[in-house]
Amino acid sequence: MLEQELNQYWKTVVDTIQEGVMIVAPGGIIVFANLAFLELTGYELDELVGQPCSRLNCTACRNERKREQSHWCRLFRHGEIKKQRCVLVRRDGSRVHIFKNASVLRDRDGEVIGAVETMTDITEVLEKETKIEAFKRELTAQDTFHGMVGHSAPMQRVYNMIGNAAESDAPVIIYGESGTGKELAAQAVHDISSRRDYPYVKVNCAALNPSLVESELFGHVKGAFTSAIQNRKGRFEAADRGSIFLDEIGDLPLETQVKLLRVLEEKTIRRVGDNKAIPVDVRIISATNKDVVAMVKEGTFREDFFYRINVIPLEILPVRERAEDISLLAESFFRKMQLKMDKDIRGISSEAMDLLIHYSWPGNVRELRSTFEYAFVTCQGHTIIPEDLPGTIVRSKSQTAGPPPPMPVDKNERQKQELVKALQETGGNQTRAAEILGVSRVTVWNRMKRFGISPEG
Repeated sequence: MLEQELNQYWKTVVDTIQEGVMIVAPGGIIVFANLAFLELTGYELDELVGQPCSRLNCTACRNERKREQSHWCRLFRHGEIKKQRCVLVRRDGSRVHIFKNASVLRDRDGEVIGAVETMTDITEVLEKETKIEAFKRELTAQDTFHGMVGHSAPMQRVYNMIGNAAESDAPVIIYGESGTGKELAAQAVHDISSRRDYPYVKVNCAALNPSLVESELFGHVKGAFTSAIQNRKGRFEAADRGSIFLDEIGDLPLETQVKLLRVLEEKTIRRVGDNKAIPVDVRIISATNKDVVAMVKEGTFREDFFYRINVIPLEILPVRERAEDISLLAESFFRKMQLKMDKDIRGISSEAMDLLIHYSWPGNVRELRSTFEYAFVTCQGHTIIPEDLPGTIVRSKSQTAGPPPPMPVDKNERQKQELVKALQETGGNQTRAAEILGVSRVTVWNRMKRFGISPEG
């Protein structure tokens, strides 16, 4: 192809390129821009040609103009620019991150007659980098324990109890209001235990059909009832050698409690319609948001069954009773939403965080998570502000205003303070101190040795 033919088709060639291409005269006046450049900036060609390139408000050019140099443009001063990140302002006022390469153009005599710049939109790349960084922070987040977030003394006791419970096969029952994270605690008990490589079966007792509870838990044989067209394993058989999590155990019928008590005592189950005993090796973890002790007194929960499942009780306090954990929980949910949502939201304003800290959170951790799902939908800027939060939180400020929660202290210092307090309360009795802290006596002894604490505290 002859040179004159190439000159005839050069515009078609340049318009095919995916990167934005701009040509400027020595004074910085734009003389050409390809289609990709117009799409990148939002301008029409006749709005750019004849205009100074400063119209694009490039951050790199602004920085150069602030310096006292022999030439206002580094490109014309040095002859080229390679792999420079900067930001352009589009026609609609929005900002676009670009990757720029540029070079001056010279004639046959070596005189500079202009310059050409290529620009690549790297907005998506930066968003991915932001998400990767958020993911890294989420993976390396401090003050977390198997998905549970909190550095308060009550949560530290929960973590210690979970660790101790995992070393045993005894039944665990987790108490706490709805939304406090009982499921996470139950999962953690299983994940740390020696049964972690075997099944973990979850059962929501409140959602079971009352007439089919026993079939769901223990299975049935063909013909046991009208719809029993074949033999079926129950949840206990499915969890053999692993753990079964009975959530909302306070909703189990009394007659089912009797049969579960037999399972705990005999370690066997019987399918509905069959008298054959099937051995099962299952660790029971249960949870409830009800006052089971009161239910026992009322006769709506069997006393013998209660004492059998209440071997290792574990209580998770509501969020309002551990306000020092709110900022950590908020940051955790914020990072999770950053990874999930395709929005460039980079932080939480101090005013919004203040509202979160002083709100009572009747729905606990679950409500806090929903709050961030809401905020990421309503937020139109780069920072979550009070106006992005649900109205119930904003309106509650005047009712809940008070002193901020105490600042967190170092984990070792916190453990030391708690141990000293427990030993003082028990007159140096290490066994009773261990009970208060929810740890083993060996752990108390190890911490006393590590922190140099005497039995008197």
